Amino acid sequence: MADRSLRGMRLGAQSLQSEEGVVFSERTRSVYLCPECNYETALMFAADAEAPETWECRHCGHEAVLMVGSEPIVIDKSDQKQARTHWDMLLERRSREELEELLEERLSFLRERRGLNKKVGA
Repeated sequence: MADRSLRGMRLGAQSLQSEEGVVFSERTRSVYLCPECNYETALMFAADAEAPETWECRHCGHEAVLMVGSEPIVIDKSDQKQARTHWDMLLERRSREELEELLEERLSFLRERRGLNKKVGA
């Protein structure tokens, strides 16, 4: 069987495809400047894709800003929503008076249970 072993090319190691007839999509180069460390990051995007306004700096991890020409763009953050906390969502469902009443009920329940547990152990 060793005499008749299969000989061939290394499967998966080499591609049988060529770049003949392949048309690459157009790309644009976008440059981001980090205001913290002045590090420039250049990225390639498809020509029809809109480049994001910010990108994480590869050097220091802060937020780098897209450059248009030699000036960074001005980012308008006025339309961004502020994150709601658990307290904000709770206040949407109940009033402060209801919450204080529920708190008192729960505290009195816990105090009663603690008092009963002390009597049983004594």
